[in-house]
Parts: sequence; structure tokens; C-alpha cells
Amino acid sequence: MKYMKEALLITLIALSGLGNAAAAQRLKVVTTMSTFADLAKSVGGDYIEVSSIASPKFNPHFIEPKPSDVVKVKQADLLIHAGLDLELWRGPLLDAAANREVMPGGPRELDLSRSIALLEVPDHPVNRAEGDIHLYGNPHYWTDPENGKIIAQEIGEKLCAIDPDHAGEYRRNLQALLARLDEHMTQWHVRLSPLKGQEVVGYHNEWPYLMRFADLTMSQFLEPKPGIPPTPKQIEFLEHYVGEKHIRAIAQSTYFKQQAANAVATHTGAKVIELCQNVGEVPACSDYVAMIDYNVNQLIGALSHE
Repeated sequence: MKYMKEALLITLIALSGLGNAAAAQRLKVVTTMSTFADLAKSVGGDYIEVSSIASPKFNPHFIEPKPSDVVKVKQADLLIHAGLDLELWRGPLLDAAANREVMPGGPRELDLSRSIALLEVPDHPVNRAEGDIHLYGNPHYWTDPENGKIIAQEIGEKLCAIDPDHAGEYRRNLQALLARLDEHMTQWHVRLSPLKGQEVVGYHNEWPYLMRFADLTMSQFLEPKPGIPPTPKQIEFLEHYVGEKHIRAIAQSTYFKQQAANAVATHTGAKVIELCQNVGEVPACSDYVAMIDYNVNQLIGALSHE
């Protein structure tokens, strides 16, 4: 009995060592957004260890990275980010981490915006009088699942490049994810098709890609200019606009206060709905497909009688 116990103990120690070795060999992938982390995990599977920096509960424009985030980036084998000028906090974070491999242009940095056909790229010199205009185009591109497929493919290619030993597994995981997205997109298009062309009012201009996918329009916002909080004058304007156009929905992210939207809704009968920018923003958005499904359901619930 004594020898059996000793043998069992030795076996358990050996297996533990193998487990620790496997964990140590996993690529350390750091993403700026929880959405990118979810897509990376879907593609990378057991061969990567993923963490994200920006909490989905807060506006991604205004994140303050913690010292622990500096350590994550310093130790990262791959950094995945949105690019453009959405994450202005990314530059100081990279400087503090001093990991040359994941700096802009580095071999272990993935700027997802490089493969996206961007919307709303300014065609004129912009200035502060126009509000917080994005200089390179609207950066909220992952809210369109067509772009989600592009993002997943970019992540897959990068993982294969830096970890070719597991390229076959990455490609299989990628194809499974793309198939899942294709199946859901067919369903989403069918369900959204009766709503084609309807208009939605937004809080902030962060939904053009989702509106394009859903074949809806959004041209008016509670913010009188990007980044400027709603004013009484803008609320009054929208009360008339929503009433005249018979607009049925006012959409905003969960991290914006609802007072202004509720004021317009009270006087017009429009419904206020919350849409999610990132995975984990609300419990129903547990992964990327669930997040898009949630947003589609919110739009359908407000714009139809389904």
C-alpha cells in the first residue's frame, strides 16, 4: 500500500509538471478590447493565454491602464489592438512596457484596422470645433460581423506566423468560427430584412458598421457634436425630429447615461435600447456571436412587432 501511494504521488507530480510546462508554452496574447480577446481565444484555443486591458463596462476611449497592464504588455508574445485613434491610451502603455516586439510595426503587434474598409474617413482637414472627430475614419468597425470575420482571419494568420507548430489547429478553429458566424449571419439578415431602411437615433456616432450590416440608417445623435454631452437645445431638436420622422428607437451603449434619451423618448414614444460595443458588456453578450445576436435582438425588438 505504501509503495502504491508513493507511485501515485510520483505520477501526480509528473502530470502536474507536464501541465505547468504546457501552460508555460502557451502564447501570451494581450488585447486592448474584450471582443478581440474572445475572438483570439476562439482561434487560439488551448495554445494561447489571453487577457484584455479595457473593461467592457467603460467607454473604450477613456481607459486608464493599470500597472498590471504594463506587466501584461511587457510579457506579451502578441498584442492585438484596434489601431486608428480609438485607444489613445495605448501609446503611453506601450512606452511604459518597453516591449519592442509589440511596438507599432513590430513582429508581434497586430493592428486590426489595417484590413478593414473604414467608414467616415474625413475628406477635409478637421479641427476641434467639429468635436472629437476621428482622424482616420470611424474606429468601431468590429460591430459588423462581416468585419468580425476579417478580424478572426487576421488573428489566425498572425498566430500561424508566430507559432507555426500549431498552425493546423489555429486554422481548424478559425474555420469553425467562420462557419458559426456565417450560419448566424444568414439568420440575422432574414430577421432584419423587414426593417430595411428604418432610421434609428444614436447617442454617440459608434454604430455605422452595425447600421450598415442591419441595413438601417443613423444620422442624428444626442451628442450635438462627437464627444459633447447632450444639450437642452439638441434634445428639443430631436424631440421634433423623432416625432416628425416617426422614429421608433434611440440606441446607445450601456456606459452612457440615459437621461437625455429618456427625455426624448418620453415626448415622442420612441423606445430607448442599449447596444453593446464589446463582449461582456452585459451578461447576455458572453461571446462575439452572442453580442451581435443581442444587438440584433435589441434592434428588432424596438423596430418591429416580432
